[in-house]
Amino acid sequence: MSVTVTERDAPLVISFPHVGTEIPSEIPVARILDDTDWDLTTLYDFAAEFGATTLVPGYSRLVVDLNRPPDDRPLYAGATTGLVPTECFDGRPLYTNKPHASEIARRRDTYWRPYHDALRAQLDRLVEKHGRVLLWEAHSIDNRIPRLFDGVLPDLNIGTNEGKSCLPALRDAVAAVAAASGYSHVVDGRFKGGFITRHYGQPQNGVNAIQLELAKQTHLGDGTTRVDETRAAKLRPVLRAMIEAALAVR
Repeated sequence: MSVTVTERDAPLVISFPHVGTEIPSEIPVARILDDTDWDLTTLYDFAAEFGATTLVPGYSRLVVDLNRPPDDRPLYAGATTGLVPTECFDGRPLYTNKPHASEIARRRDTYWRPYHDALRAQLDRLVEKHGRVLLWEAHSIDNRIPRLFDGVLPDLNIGTNEGKSCLPALRDAVAAVAAASGYSHVVDGRFKGGFITRHYGQPQNGVNAIQLELAKQTHLGDGTTRVDETRAAKLRPVLRAMIEAALAVR
């Protein structure tokens, strides 16, 4: 199955579009999984306590990037990756022969669409139940990737599509928690929210969407792909407080 949906009833959906690691054997992509959002569901292990509905894909972003638009239009100026990435964040090529348009369309229909159909269904279900829902886009990235951005990325990167994907008061509430957390943070900096935040974030229709791009150094062990529990124990209360602050805005 391309996506695992855990359905709960609070007005909260947590989406993890880049945690998958599976690659079908027939796809001739280099198995370079460095850009995976490693162990992020472990970091958010409190989701059930919030009554959050979660969406977790099985397939890697190397198969198809769930946070890119179906027409593959660029979301950011400068270097980025597309709907079907052909190189890593650091520029290493993933294919000897890049996928043709027909293969990209096949992956969109086979792997991308089921995730978005499931996400749409859950948002509609919860908006009908509550009137308003928070879509929390959970992401992570190395804090140094010279090809994508200069210098060192802040620890907490809050994206709201320049304030369009959620109510202003909600954006301010989440930013206030980040500012008081002791972690470095930015709002709508290099990462303003990908396709999911921009497309589904429609506060006028009951969906407030925020993307949180965490620096991996805040929660992973050095040189590992697993959560470091000492680091996580410091970060989790901040994540919880950010989500609580967002949910409190009605």
